[in-house]
Amino acid sequence: MSGGGTRSPRIARGRSSERAGRRAEALAALRLRLTGWRILARRLKTPAGEIDILARRGRMLAVVEVKRRPDRATAGEAVLPAQRRRLARAADWVLARGEALGAGGVEGLRFDLIWVDRLGLPHHLPDAWRPDGS
Repeated sequence: MSGGGTRSPRIARGRSSERAGRRAEALAALRLRLTGWRILARRLKTPAGEIDILARRGRMLAVVEVKRRPDRATAGEAVLPAQRRRLARAADWVLARGEALGAGGVEGLRFDLIWVDRLGLPHHLPDAWRPDGS
């Protein structure tokens, strides 16, 4: 007998969560595209951590965090201060490599939140937080 039987449900839940997260990010990217944003990257790996979506509209660059949550309050609470600091460091890394990532010539940077509710509807909260904590 192998001990794999007890791990299987956990692995299945992990895969299910991964698929649900990818679906949420796809819905978020679609929402952004439909409102005039160009998606520069999804799941962008940086030395500071991962950015769910990096998007640009005109001269504005948005670092977008995607959450699957039932409402705005729950989604906002899910982005903890440590994660906000990590995203700010990741944004600094992106800005330092601006042209290579299509982010050159930006005049503004903001941190947005998109949450996908229980019905699968994406909701966009522009400028959800600032690196200085506001």
